[in-house]
Amino acid sequence: MNALTLKQAVGVVNAALSAGRKINAAPLTVAVLDAGGHLLALQREDGASLLRPEVAIGKAWGAVALGKGSRLLALDSQQRPAFYAALNGLGER
Repeated sequence: MNALTLKQAVGVVNAALSAGRKINAAPLTVAVLDAGGHLLALQREDGASLLRPEVAIGKAWGAVALGKGSRLLALDSQQRPAFYAALNGLGER
C-alpha cells in the first residue's frame, strides 16, 4: 500500500471543502488520517461547531479502522448496533 503524502491529504481536504461549498453545505470540518490512523490534515471552516474536529477525526478513524467509508459505517451500524457500541468504547482516548 502506498503511503498518503501530506500534499495528497491537503488535496483531499481542499476537494472536500470545495464540494461542500458547491452544494451549500453547512460549514465543514475535514480530517484525513494515514493508514495507521494518524492525523495528516485537518481544516475547520469558519462557523463549524466546536466539536467538529473531534467528530471528523472520529469518523475518519472509524473508516480507517474498519476499511469502510463513513456512509457505509453508518448503514452497517444500524444493522449491528452492539458491535459499534463496543467499538466506540475501544476507540475512546
